[in-house]
Amino acid sequence: MAAGIDDVAIYIPRLYLDAADFANARGLDPVKLQKGLGVSQMAIVDANQDPACLAANACLRIMEKNNLSPDDIGRLYISTESAFDESKAMNSYVIGMLEQVYGQGSFEHCGGVETKFACVSGSYALYDNTNWIRAGEAEGKSALVVVSDIAKYDMGSSGEMTQGAGSVVMLLNDKPRLLEFDPKVTSTSIKDEYDFYRPFGKETPIVHGQYSNLLYMIQVRKALEAYKKRVVATNLIEMKEGETILDHMDYINMHLPYSNMGKKALAYLVRHEWRQLPRWKNILEQIGTEEPIPKDPRGTIESVLGDEEFMAKDHEFTKMFTKTQEYQDVYESKLSSSLIASSMIGNLYTASLYLGFRSSLEFEYQKGVDLEGKRIGFGSYGSGSSAMVFSGVVQPEYEDIVKSMNLEAEIGPRRRLTWSEYEDLHENKLTPEESKMHTKKEFVLVDVKTETESRGERRYVFTN
Repeated sequence: MAAGIDDVAIYIPRLYLDAADFANARGLDPVKLQKGLGVSQMAIVDANQDPACLAANACLRIMEKNNLSPDDIGRLYISTESAFDESKAMNSYVIGMLEQVYGQGSFEHCGGVETKFACVSGSYALYDNTNWIRAGEAEGKSALVVVSDIAKYDMGSSGEMTQGAGSVVMLLNDKPRLLEFDPKVTSTSIKDEYDFYRPFGKETPIVHGQYSNLLYMIQVRKALEAYKKRVVATNLIEMKEGETILDHMDYINMHLPYSNMGKKALAYLVRHEWRQLPRWKNILEQIGTEEPIPKDPRGTIESVLGDEEFMAKDHEFTKMFTKTQEYQDVYESKLSSSLIASSMIGNLYTASLYLGFRSSLEFEYQKGVDLEGKRIGFGSYGSGSSAMVFSGVVQPEYEDIVKSMNLEAEIGPRRRLTWSEYEDLHENKLTPEESKMHTKKEFVLVDVKTETESRGERRYVFTN
């Protein structure tokens, strides 16, 4: 049975911090900062917003757009690493909000859980619900898979400029108009790591940046290797001599903790795929030097990062490699459009991969590209750590969905925060009543109880 994404909707907070304001406040060069990370603005949640109401707003948008009733939805999964309850799942909060619009008990039949595995959990939720549909368990109903997060880092930390917030919801069914997933090829790689984590009671994560970036690329590469084997075994793709699996992906969407990380990850994968092919000889001739090798090529990530001479040479080699026309052709045709939204919004953790997918569809369509039949590859990563690689094919009805995509219109009018306003919001100095924007027809947080017997209970309303 076919299964895939029928439609996509987003909800992004309309407050934002401009990269230039951040750079000035931190004594950094705005041009170098934006060029290095690829970030222009970071979406910031208001005092009356949390990841649950971001998710509920995205769900309401996709249901209204497709004229869906609660009876049309059989499952609702929320994937997040911004959970505020260690027991009660976030999807129950979302259902409670949606029932303010659709009626008490209207979603009581709707199964689902909150999934957690850093930024990869949305992909696991997508895979689980796709298989629920393929197995015939859905019985004609659709699933909503929501990825919703607030990426928040300590003030003054190296990760502070890679913040962001938002939610992406995907409507899954057995007659997808947008993307049908390739069956039996989804592949994973997993191991126990401490590259990025958030202990109980801590609002912001502990991050080992360089380690996490390299681990991300290694784990996705391992998942890609497993994906290639499955693709060949299932005869999904016929690999010819001198080809790489990336040649058979028209678009590649990568996890985007910041926009330029997508470029780094793609360059890493392309190098890995090409170095065993005849085309690599031509690449080395253009660059004028051999690819550097660490002193201990089978060593740990720590040993590689500690090899300063190798790291410096590898950095220079990557820069030269990404300037070759062959790489530029891959980057421009397969990845670049997926980075546009990330540069405007920032890091969305679980949602960053799917915001990239949404971005790629909109901006490739605007170029006049016919997307029907195009295969899209996904490289998903979550710290801790796991990677997932999977793919799907754009369907004939895609234009019904993509033609109305307009990122700026869907975000709505934005308000640029002053530095002092950003600090107040970041440090949780404001109550919900002191929110910066007053929205209509949206779910907002109005109260979090502090009394002992009801501590942590949250109350949301749908604004008129």
